[in-house]
Amino acid sequence: MRPIVDPRDGDLEDDASSTKSRTLISLAGSLLAEISFPKLLVAWTLLIGLPVLVVGLAPFLVSIWLQSVSAQAFVLYTGFGPPLILIVLGFVGWWGGRRLWRLMETNFWSLNALAVQPGYALAREVLRHLVERILPSGMSQNARDRSRSWSAALAGLLVCLFSIWLARQAWPYARWTGTLADLHFSSHVIMVAIFNSIVVLSIYVAIAALAWGTADALMPQPRDLDAFATRTPGARVWRVVHLSDIHIVGERYGFRIESGRVGPSGNARLQRALATIDRLDREQPIDVLLVSGDVTDAGRSSEWAEFLDQLEPYPQLVERLVAIPGNHDLNIVDRANPARLDLPTSPNRRLRQLRALSTFARLQGDRVRIVDAETQHLGPPLAELMEKYRSDIEHFVDSGAVGVSIRLENLWTAAYPMVLPPSTPDGLGVILVNSNAESHFSFTNALGLVSRDQTRAVESVIADFPDAGWVLSLHHHVVEYPRAAKSLSERVGTALANGTWFVRRMLGVAGRAVMMHGHRHVDWIGTCGGLLIVSAPSPVMNARDSDDTYFYVHNFEVRPGGRIALLKPDRIDLPGERASPVLP
Repeated sequence: MRPIVDPRDGDLEDDASSTKSRTLISLAGSLLAEISFPKLLVAWTLLIGLPVLVVGLAPFLVSIWLQSVSAQAFVLYTGFGPPLILIVLGFVGWWGGRRLWRLMETNFWSLNALAVQPGYALAREVLRHLVERILPSGMSQNARDRSRSWSAALAGLLVCLFSIWLARQAWPYARWTGTLADLHFSSHVIMVAIFNSIVVLSIYVAIAALAWGTADALMPQPRDLDAFATRTPGARVWRVVHLSDIHIVGERYGFRIESGRVGPSGNARLQRALATIDRLDREQPIDVLLVSGDVTDAGRSSEWAEFLDQLEPYPQLVERLVAIPGNHDLNIVDRANPARLDLPTSPNRRLRQLRALSTFARLQGDRVRIVDAETQHLGPPLAELMEKYRSDIEHFVDSGAVGVSIRLENLWTAAYPMVLPPSTPDGLGVILVNSNAESHFSFTNALGLVSRDQTRAVESVIADFPDAGWVLSLHHHVVEYPRAAKSLSERVGTALANGTWFVRRMLGVAGRAVMMHGHRHVDWIGTCGGLLIVSAPSPVMNARDSDDTYFYVHNFEVRPGGRIALLKPDRIDLPGERASPVLP
């Protein structure tokens, strides 16, 4: 007899954070009821308040130092000693000024990534969403392109005008020069720093928003791929299995955060996917098994352990597997409570990074290489980099010491992008990019950002292999697909904040690289200015245990000059479970 309440089927608690079962308004209401406001205040102070003070105080402090030096120069104008003192003061100021400039620069770009660029992206996507709701559903691709271009230009103009207005409001209260006596009044200095920062950032945003809006309006818009390339007789074909968003859970009957009971429980569907890939590999060998993020559902140790256990029966697949982290691997603070947040000083986020890196080092560490930050050329394997930090990692996972966490930030930054070099000069290589923005709050975990350092490294690596073709993998989608989104939250809640900027940079390698990502759980193959973009469906999400899902095996040719051709992919269907076990 089947029990009235079967625990294997889950219950309301499994839908607590599910965006498929609950509305965003409902989730937001739960968030406000449960959020820890003291922790939120501390987090905002560290992430936004302190960078604002640094940016605003920098010109004020520089002016005080210059006035002090000039006053000394006026008093000490004779003898050998005073000039020597001035030289020493100048050296100290130069050294301290450089440190102050680096500190201001770091905090300026931190604010840009945290609030400024996402703010413009929000305005752009809101306008595009509204325009697409108004325009008829059957409008032509050219009309859709024009609406996207004008929406970007208008968003840039509106953000620019708002920034100019904000700068004018703050200008009367800003102060760019001061004396040592001003430093005795801390409240006054803090207010000066705040208004100075508002002026600096507003002027920057006014100029940048116009530049971003103009660039987004003039860039090519994404389009569905018209046709796949035709296979060249006798040419080598690279087969790439593309999995994404497999969201492994650590419990046999566990449900995923986003789907809840609307999706499958446990990891049986992934087991069937791996068994299917193993069969395909024996029938026709694959070259790469790519997992483009969200390997786990919440980045927990038990989930990474389950991932390794799932792969253990297939060592021949592990030899060709490469993976990157997604937002669920790094940014989920609490599976059951989206209101919970980590303080920036908490060790939890660093632990999630180390779990991902350690797993990747175990699976691909001897095959993928990092990019040397100084030379911008390929450096040592990932395993060698991890070994360099072994003692710090072992100490941190036991102690969570803040000082060790700061040192390990260098490890995380140095690890990306990872590069699987082509086996031959004219072969196919894979570049693995970390596109996750730092988030300490589950409700904003899905936002993405690709750093400038990673972008420069990608360009340098591709330039070093002029005859090779490339798969460029990141987790987040770089452009909105040329179709109307179901909801605004899909466009702004999961966006890559600087996605269009990244696409414009990658247009320089169009024809030599195919960009492959996940994150949205749907399949789409298209182009943007000649740059091929492939989105992977999730073989796990958005389907109950009984539903069928699918994934793709993509086929590539690398033609003379490193030109990459995308052939028609093979769709691989995964049948669902037709019946659930019933207790006698």
